[in-house]
Amino acid sequence: MSLPLSDELIAEANVREADALEEDYAALGRKLSRAGLDIDSIKNRVAGFSVAVPSWGAGRGGTRFAKFPIPGEPTNIHEKLTDCAVVNQLCRVTPRVSPHFPWDKVSDYAELREEAASLGLGFDAVNSNTFQDQPGQAHSYATGSLSATDPHVRDQAIAHNIECIEIGRKLGSRDLTVWVGDGTNFPGQQDLTRSLDRYLEAAAEVYAALPDDWRMLLEHKLFEPAFYSSVISDWGSSILAAQELGDKAKCLVDLGHHAPNTNIEQIVARLHRFGKLGGFHFNDSKYGDDDLDSGSINPHQLFLIFNELIEAEAHPRGEFRPSYMIDQSHNVTDPIESMLSSAEAIAGSFAKALMVDREALHAAQDANDTMMAFQALRRAYNIDVAPILAKARVEAGGAIDVLGTYRESRWRERKAQERKPVGLGAGIV
Repeated sequence: MSLPLSDELIAEANVREADALEEDYAALGRKLSRAGLDIDSIKNRVAGFSVAVPSWGAGRGGTRFAKFPIPGEPTNIHEKLTDCAVVNQLCRVTPRVSPHFPWDKVSDYAELREEAASLGLGFDAVNSNTFQDQPGQAHSYATGSLSATDPHVRDQAIAHNIECIEIGRKLGSRDLTVWVGDGTNFPGQQDLTRSLDRYLEAAAEVYAALPDDWRMLLEHKLFEPAFYSSVISDWGSSILAAQELGDKAKCLVDLGHHAPNTNIEQIVARLHRFGKLGGFHFNDSKYGDDDLDSGSINPHQLFLIFNELIEAEAHPRGEFRPSYMIDQSHNVTDPIESMLSSAEAIAGSFAKALMVDREALHAAQDANDTMMAFQALRRAYNIDVAPILAKARVEAGGAIDVLGTYRESRWRERKAQERKPVGLGAGIV
């Protein structure tokens, strides 16, 4: 295995923080013990937790108006994998990369899989792209893809998704994520029922191509690029489509793809209840689909979502195998730093949810004791789990201080000297 950062760099940085970590971990362990919690057991659960990173997340994002690249930004899938390996080497909870096609196309996928493995990485869900036209493409997606009125466009979108499945098989993936930008910007632009019919018919052809052990993750989005109506606009449309397609179709929840103040944790509970909880794209938002860093705006919501996930795991309705991935647009930060920060926020919410006194919570709920039910959650949320996360990282070979060690490595400055500059542009990728 050839990891991008030297073990010596991480070890030397950890030495400076080791005594303080041991002191903080011991103090937290005593506190948790008084509440009947074993800190080592929680740390071991955290050590087994993981979340994928997106290949596109290794680069700077942008807005509809501009993108401001930074020196040393990756320009191809090989450089993206190396940056993702830096993230995992430091935080140790991001061992998989989710690729996007055709952005990440190569000529030899077996070789790409070996390259990722040499960096300590595997591949997560593959993502299709029928929301952009590509050079040499026969038909345009300007007025839709899987729901397009033109059958040739639908056939092209179906073929691309099936191609993604074949690529994913070579990479070792078992999930296909399907998000379409299909919708309308004007009332009357399309028949709202028939456009959904076309989507379902086309999606059924993609579904039929899935291997037996694969899942098709349907991602809904309230708006953008369609601002009047979206074909798969909400969890209701998503679950109905998944139910019609079959058992291998599940719903994927992107935290930013909802109206402000939507109760996303209740959506989690509903999807689990009907066996259609497929996975999550973690990010945060203030106004709409902002794709901000996970936990940067509403960390309490992130905790409440994981509280429902822990409940779902304890009371499974069929297979419980949610796919977790960070999905953010890093417009003003170093993408590696944002993914490190987000990974810690996500793992931290998972750790806090593990500490909820379930017996007390359920007793208060059954007794309609509103305040004590709320306090059962609040007590866990208020715990500083940083020592647990750091202890799990260091035992796995990661860094106690992920951001400090990353900056000490001068990775971005070094890559700026080696990589070609990324050109100016617009859009989130």
